[in-house]
Amino acid sequence: MSDDLILPPPPPPPEPCPICGKPPDLCLCADLTLERTRLQLLILQHPQEQDVELGTARLLSGQIEGALVKVGLSWPSLSKLLGRQADPKRWGVLFMGSKEEVAKVPRGGIAVMGRKDILPDSDLVLADLEGIVLIDGTWSQAKTLWWRNAWLLKLRRIVIHPDFRSAYGTIRKEPRRESVSTLEAGAFVFGKLEGDPGLQERLLEPFEELLKRWRNRRRRPAKVVPES
Repeated sequence: MSDDLILPPPPPPPEPCPICGKPPDLCLCADLTLERTRLQLLILQHPQEQDVELGTARLLSGQIEGALVKVGLSWPSLSKLLGRQADPKRWGVLFMGSKEEVAKVPRGGIAVMGRKDILPDSDLVLADLEGIVLIDGTWSQAKTLWWRNAWLLKLRRIVIHPDFRSAYGTIRKEPRRESVSTLEAGAFVFGKLEGDPGLQERLLEPFEELLKRWRNRRRRPAKVVPES
C-alpha cells in the first residue's frame, strides 16, 4: 500500500448569485437600496458581458425601482422590450460619441446629439424624457448592440462628459479618458436629470464596495498545502 498522502478533492466553488451572477463574496444584492426615480431605466446587456465579476449593470438596476436588464443581441422595438406601448421619442439612449463630440459638451455636463451636432438648450430637450437606455458591454460589444438595433436611432442620443475618472483605475483599460463604467455613466445621468444632487453619490457607493472587496480578495495569501 502506498504511503502517499491522498488529499480529498477540493470543494466545489460556491454557486453564484442568481440575480447578479457574482460569487457570494462579491454579491451586494442584499445591501442595495431602491431609489424611486421619475425616469425609467432599461439596460441592454451583451451576452458576453453578463458573467463579468466586476460588471456593474446589476448594481445599477438593483438600485433603480422598476429597472429592467435585457440580455441579448437584438430586439424588434422598444415597446417589445418594455412589454407595453412606448414612444421612442420620449426615451434617451446614452450615446458613446466621438472625442470631438464629447469635447463640445461642458465638462461635468450632458447634452443631446442631433443629426450632425450637439443641440442647444439640451436641458429643455431632455425635460420630457420618460426613460433612459444604457448599453452594457465592452466598446466593441456596445457597437454591436447599437448597429443590430435600428430602433435605437429613434431615441434621443445623450452624450456625457464626466468630470471624474472611472473608479476602475488600472483594473480595466478604458479606450478614452472620459470612459466610465455602466453604473458610473448611469449614476451621472440620473443624478443630473432627476435633479437630486446626492443621487449620483448614493448610486456609486455599492460600486466602491465591490472594488474594495475585489481588491481584498486579491490580497489574500494562497493556502499552503502541507507536505506529506
